Amino acid sequence: MLYLVITILLNVLISAIFKVLPRYKIDTLQAIVVNYCVCVITGSLFLGHMPFQASHVTQQWFPWTFLMGAAFISIFNLIGYCTKVDGITTATIANKLSLVIPVTIAIVFFHEAAGIWKIIGIALALPAVYLTTRVKEENGKTPSLMWPLLLFIGSGLLDALVNYAQHTFLDTPEVQATFTIYCFGVAACFGIIIVIIMLLMKKMQLHWRNLVAGICIGVPNYFSIYFLIRSINCGVMQSSATIPVLNIGTLVASSLAAIFIFREKANAQRIIGLVLSIIAILLIAAGGMI
Repeated sequence: MLYLVITILLNVLISAIFKVLPRYKIDTLQAIVVNYCVCVITGSLFLGHMPFQASHVTQQWFPWTFLMGAAFISIFNLIGYCTKVDGITTATIANKLSLVIPVTIAIVFFHEAAGIWKIIGIALALPAVYLTTRVKEENGKTPSLMWPLLLFIGSGLLDALVNYAQHTFLDTPEVQATFTIYCFGVAACFGIIIVIIMLLMKKMQLHWRNLVAGICIGVPNYFSIYFLIRSINCGVMQSSATIPVLNIGTLVASSLAAIFIFREKANAQRIIGLVLSIIAILLIAAGGMI
């Protein structure tokens, strides 16, 4: 349970950093690419050595690092683009409601129990997420469907991939750390290629502030994924409960931070959503205890 709490707090920290990026005119793509490079360095220091070895190519988990690395940077940028086009509310709802995808996959393919408390909790989580995040957009635009739908599917499948990798390949803490570093390394490589292309096309300029932002994101980002995998692996709760508790817990903690730190308004709708979220967490956690 400690790993899950740490993961939630790290996700809140990352969200808070992204919230203040526009104030300092940070290029999100550059910051994300630097973030993944920092993740590799952080993970290697944490592990005690650089994990890249030729022998890893033959490991079963190795091909999955390319898929997950590409998914990491794609989803990160999709969140940024969806926020820019459709607003932060729509992006948040699409991202958090995606919890139904990994839960469904865990129950159907990993044969995890779908107890009554877990089902009620997940059913309660959907309106809770909506009420907590559904506020009027400042730009007054009606959100489109395509980008939020892509974000919903992409975020859900990414969580499902993490769950699958943990169940199938990642049986020791060292393998978990190594796998995570490889995923971030692949994401960094994809990002560097994109940045180089944009620089050659003169559509981007490098700036030191993007480097600083990337460093601030990278350290907590590495540990958020590492501790997520440890949370799923620790056996306290089934993965079909861990991921919803993580998503809803992050939403609750982020909302509280927004209210008390960033002084956002706490209207009745949002308070009801937070209360429902807390009830949903308790029900899902109780239903998912092993």
